[in-house]
Amino acid sequence: MITRRHLIATAVAAPAILRFGTGTAQAATTLKISHQFPGGTIDKGDFRDRLCRMFAAEVAKRSNGDIAAEIYPNSSLIKTNAQFSAMRKGALDISLYPMPYAGGEVPETNIGLMPGLVTTYDQGLRWKKEPVGKALTDFLADKGIILLTWVWQAGGVASRSKPIVAPEDAKGLKVRGGSREMDMVLQTAGASVLSVPSNEIYAAMQTGACDAGITSSTSLISFRLEEVAKSLTSGAGASYWFMLEPLMMSKAIFDKLPKNHQDILLAVGTELEAFGRKGAQDDDVEVAKVYEKAGAKVSVLDAATVGKWRDIARDTAWKDYSAKTATAANLLKLAIDVAA
Repeated sequence: MITRRHLIATAVAAPAILRFGTGTAQAATTLKISHQFPGGTIDKGDFRDRLCRMFAAEVAKRSNGDIAAEIYPNSSLIKTNAQFSAMRKGALDISLYPMPYAGGEVPETNIGLMPGLVTTYDQGLRWKKEPVGKALTDFLADKGIILLTWVWQAGGVASRSKPIVAPEDAKGLKVRGGSREMDMVLQTAGASVLSVPSNEIYAAMQTGACDAGITSSTSLISFRLEEVAKSLTSGAGASYWFMLEPLMMSKAIFDKLPKNHQDILLAVGTELEAFGRKGAQDDDVEVAKVYEKAGAKVSVLDAATVGKWRDIARDTAWKDYSAKTATAANLLKLAIDVAA
């Protein structure tokens, strides 16, 4: 179990650490970890950046410096949407990446944001040990991706004008949903949609290209959307929007590592899942405070309203996704079994 005292002072290791053996010097394996979120420190900032730094620090410690890591926040190394493809090709080592961002390349990954499918953290985190988790893990490995840390995040809506709570509230508005399936639900509700990563929502809302953005509670805070929003719909109590944002690794890079290094990466990744859950849930509470302080109206979702969104999703997005491939149909069926 990772505790604070186990962590070294910083998670960013030098690009080359030399380890001296019997008369020889060997460079450490240096892994590049990229993500789109604001950078901070191991103690402060967006919990997703902190998770990456904690991961880097702990693997360095457990490997006695044989594994070093460099953190690249704000998509400073590779553009947001290109990170998944870069990992598959072995051009990027690790990323904390919103899984459905890969949907254009690998449609099956959109299971990571299927509206109304996951409605609680317990349910989402059960996936890992259920058949759906094995099926998803095996599928991604076949596509060149290893899952290191399962991170789920509930989401809410920041709006430049009126609150978007029930589906009918979205009619006539331009809304960022976060995945193809979420966009289908919004369009059925009468909205038009905008497809941008969460780090581009602020600019889209500021210019009026987007009336509202649906994203995780953490992104609603980290990207300062309260500065361009008058309304917030919180997903703290209930939500139809849960996104899988795991720490994932290039299988091509992973497979080149010795078995003991692979074991360290997998063990540390698993142990950080509790930190990821706590970070997400803390932000579900914190987001309302941030928006209230900024003067925004805060609304909440209840089970009945979530059910309205789910009903639309079941008749549109779920059917569309299931019809894509046999793998997609199986993943959806197995995920529904977890929810049953």
